[in-house]
Amino acid sequence: MATDEHTRFEALLQGHRGIVLKVANSYAWSAEDRADLAQEIAAQVWRSFPSYNPARPFSTWMYRIALNVAITHVRSHTHHQRHAVPLDDSVHDIADGNAADPEAAARQQFLLRLIAAQAPLDRALLLLYLEERSTREIADVLGISESNVTTKINRLKQRIRDQVALSESD
Repeated sequence: MATDEHTRFEALLQGHRGIVLKVANSYAWSAEDRADLAQEIAAQVWRSFPSYNPARPFSTWMYRIALNVAITHVRSHTHHQRHAVPLDDSVHDIADGNAADPEAAARQQFLLRLIAAQAPLDRALLLLYLEERSTREIADVLGISESNVTTKINRLKQRIRDQVALSESD
């Protein structure tokens, strides 16, 4: 790859590194696994970069690669699927009781458990939905139809409502 392309790739990767970190944090269960998965995602994005079409959003293209790598990672580590999955360092504060707002901390932990309990495709769908990505973009990233995205989101919402109702009745 030419130096200009290399520089362009580095700038795009740096500008969208949050995608890599978010996906790695959502699909790996230990700090070591998260670092390995993030590196694996970045390497696959690099290998695939020559096929990137600049006419399309880089974030959509990158999400698709990141989620595919992560889902493959999960499938190869199925015995880990039920562990808690932190999304960022603030979760460690919550787990350690250092959160400023205990109610917000409890809601965030509940959400993290809900996300971690989902199947890999549903977890990806939920993360993209929570980021307020459009139905079209979610469909592009996941490689499914827009109507399938809408159906899956509605089912996820109902499942979450049911789980919230169960937790409130406890």
